[in-house]
Amino acid sequence: PGTDPDRCGFTIALQTARDQVIQAAGVIVDATDPVGTIGRRVLAALLPSRRPRVSTRKVKSPISRYNERHNDGRPDHSRTVTSLDVSVLEPSEPRPALPTASRDDRHAAPAERRRHRILALLEEDPTRLWRPRDIAAHFGDVTLDTMYRQLSRWAESGLIHKIGPGLYTATPWSPTPLQ
Repeated sequence: PGTDPDRCGFTIALQTARDQVIQAAGVIVDATDPVGTIGRRVLAALLPSRRPRVSTRKVKSPISRYNERHNDGRPDHSRTVTSLDVSVLEPSEPRPALPTASRDDRHAAPAERRRHRILALLEEDPTRLWRPRDIAAHFGDVTLDTMYRQLSRWAESGLIHKIGPGLYTATPWSPTPLQ
């Protein structure tokens, strides 16, 4: 408490955390120790304090892009950090496994072929951005490699639109302006 956070060395904290993970040291600690191993090492090797400014900072541009402070929930001034809690979350549910072989639908009726089913899916919400993995998981009968190849081929022919790496949509996409 009372220490300027600018004097704390990130590299020291990072190396100490790395050492603790590798050695499994200090994993279970006494809850009464408010500083901990990382805090002790950072406080033992504080950087020199910043020299005070003797004049105000010079504005390099006469028209500032940041002339107005927006209310974004952040504090206007620095605050002293006295404690930090870290929560380890459970991993999310694993994604369903995709098939190892695609279903051959060349002999299926045209309305039941993969192309028509995927186009119908894309047309349900024409502004949604789809990833090949999401489409493959939705149908469950196509491998991810096949999905990438088919979507790229359909985008090149103009059937659908590729708007970025691995992003497809039914209609030309334009971002909505921020308010």
